[in-house]
Amino acid sequence: MPLYEYRCVEDGTLLTLLRPMREADAPVEDPEGLERTWERVQSLFSVDSPRDTPSSGTGGCCGGGCGCGGHSS
Repeated sequence: MPLYEYRCVEDGTLLTLLRPMREADAPVEDPEGLERTWERVQSLFSVDSPRDTPSSGTGGCCGGGCGCGGHSS
């Protein structure tokens, strides 16, 4: 199930919910029981891979073939 982010229209509070894709645009129930309006916002995230893992020396980025100055075997 994907994570979706919502922003409170009144005060800008951010809320992250794990919900099915089919419910992405469904109304959000306020977690504090208040009568606030929530709108879905574009989520930004990145996935980093560790750079300190030893290379196999088979080429490719950081495997010695791309010239990026990666690890040596």
